[in-house]
Amino acid sequence: MPYPSDFKYTKEHEWIKADGKNATIGITNYAQESLGDIVFAELPKVGSETTAGKTFGTIESVKAVSDLYAPASGTVTEVNSELATAPEKINKDAHSAWLIKITMKDPNELNSLLSAADYEKFVAEEAGH
Repeated sequence: MPYPSDFKYTKEHEWIKADGKNATIGITNYAQESLGDIVFAELPKVGSETTAGKTFGTIESVKAVSDLYAPASGTVTEVNSELATAPEKINKDAHSAWLIKITMKDPNELNSLLSAADYEKFVAEEAGH
């Protein structure tokens, strides 16, 4: 599955799609494949602050519980409430099943993240290909 080129990616396998100061955050297809069947997502409340590189929640699969790392600092403006009752949406389409939306404090933070091409190289190296 190709990674959308209008997203930026972290080495912790989150994606972020920016629109000005607003951004949508989710986990990558690689992450959901590694996790297996996702059964629960613990996400922050609207109004919470995220800090780039710090955890903002967890995602639980039948295999493990994994921390979610914020790709950018900001204030949570929306949480995907569908995931409370249907976390499997992440497994079906990780690139459209977003987790949270934020208003970024500094959109320049995204400059340090990976492009789609760089992320694909990173994933291939991590998978040992």
